[in-house]
Amino acid sequence: MTHDIDPALIEAPSALQTHLGYRLTGWGTDFARVELPLAPFLTNRQGLPHGGIHATLLDTAMGFAGCYTGDPERSQMALTLSLTVNYLGQAQGATLIAEARRTGGGKSTYFAEATVRDDTGTLIATGTGVFRYRRGTPASDHKSHS
Repeated sequence: MTHDIDPALIEAPSALQTHLGYRLTGWGTDFARVELPLAPFLTNRQGLPHGGIHATLLDTAMGFAGCYTGDPERSQMALTLSLTVNYLGQAQGATLIAEARRTGGGKSTYFAEATVRDDTGTLIATGTGVFRYRRGTPASDHKSHS
């Protein structure tokens, strides 16, 4: 199964997305992938990608993973209720890649998990989150998956 993005579903980038330079590179039912080329302005005092960058990628990918509708006329949004990040390694490559999966939930909330790896395959961080669907968007289309 491929998770390429239907061009009709591509949204205008948010201000944060434009500033940091990440992009959504895969999106489908219960799945999202976000990629970020590393740049000096993303690093901490040690010259490593700042932990907040990993958290942002995990949060963004998990947010998208639970909000896929497949219909450009029916955009779904969510708010993060809880985010847990585990930092496991240091990036060796030039790009960070977050992949997320919606793991469960119901009409108003959902659960997701994600990883951040670099383009060499090194596991950098993992995360889990709880998200609430925004009112006024088609949350009723999201049913619990077994």
